[in-house]
Amino acid sequence: MNHTDTLIPFRIDIPEADVVELRDRLAHTRWPVPVPGRDDPADFSRGIPLPYLAELAEHWRDGYDWRTREAELNALTQFTTVIDGQTFHVVHVRSENPDAVPLLLNHGWPGSFVEYQLLIPLLTSDFHVVIATPPGFGFSTPLSSTGWDLARTTDAFAEIMTRLGYARFAVHGTDIGSGIAGNLAAAHPDRVIGVHLGVDRAVLGLVGVVFPRPEGLSDDETAQLAAVQAASAAERGYLEMHNHRPDTIAASLADSPVGLLAWIAEKFKTRTDDGHRPPVVDRDQLLTVISVYWFTRSGASSIQFYYESEHTTRGLAMASEVPTAWAAFDSHPLIRRAMEPANAIGHWSDFTEGGHFPAMEEPELLAEDLRGFVTSI
Repeated sequence: MNHTDTLIPFRIDIPEADVVELRDRLAHTRWPVPVPGRDDPADFSRGIPLPYLAELAEHWRDGYDWRTREAELNALTQFTTVIDGQTFHVVHVRSENPDAVPLLLNHGWPGSFVEYQLLIPLLTSDFHVVIATPPGFGFSTPLSSTGWDLARTTDAFAEIMTRLGYARFAVHGTDIGSGIAGNLAAAHPDRVIGVHLGVDRAVLGLVGVVFPRPEGLSDDETAQLAAVQAASAAERGYLEMHNHRPDTIAASLADSPVGLLAWIAEKFKTRTDDGHRPPVVDRDQLLTVISVYWFTRSGASSIQFYYESEHTTRGLAMASEVPTAWAAFDSHPLIRRAMEPANAIGHWSDFTEGGHFPAMEEPELLAEDLRGFVTSI
């Protein structure tokens, strides 16, 4: 890799003109003509309903305060650094505990480093917390080239930990961040002291697609799996677009704030509120996540990560010799059957609470599980 080892202090400073432009674009949204019968803001059966989207957009325009959220994020120590020509954004919050363990937190789409904002203060008594933003996401922009797939990103994250002075460290990940976490352990087993992965029942939708189907399922278990997979199939339209045609949706995500809002907010709604538990993601934190995508134009560039990782021979990997933990939120009995049929993982936690974004939904549960796992190793 051609790079320098410089870590450059970074602060978020969105120009006021950009904030004003966002509000102006929201005020002049060209809304779809309402479809008769589609007036229930809780009905996501055809995607995000117009009444729900319009109310959220109105709050983003008139009720949400970006400057307050920007100041809160700037309370975190941040850097940028360049690796192989690509700028990476890094949050680094050191613990006052001299024996603290370095912990790298990895997020996926449509998350961002903002996803871990509530979790960080719950961890710093025991961990030096690092959040490295994948290329094309957030402030790890613009993309320097094509080819930033899972494996290349993994190597860059290992280099970031080196630059921060951490020879050994623990890793946590959710969504595609769990892929980065697993690959880090596989590629650098001498450096990764433990891998902690967060999942939710949506992972069952990938059984038979990405993960093998468990053997010996009863008729009832087969029916349960089929029900989850049917719901998941309705959610995967974005995934096929990202994996194969990211440039087609990219223009809309960069040009229309309401288009970006619909594309991301739908996933936060359906993956944190599936009908049997109340949504717990703070609305303003959600809008901060989306605002970062908007101001950095990373709605378009972040989805390239899917294409690159789909079109590579260097895919997911795990290291059997590195201690591994799983925390299943909004859990389902079949998750462990599908993801860990050997029943060999010593630290497995099932939680009825939470969902796809546990750091935003149940930060206390996630922090305690992380702490318990790392203490055990």
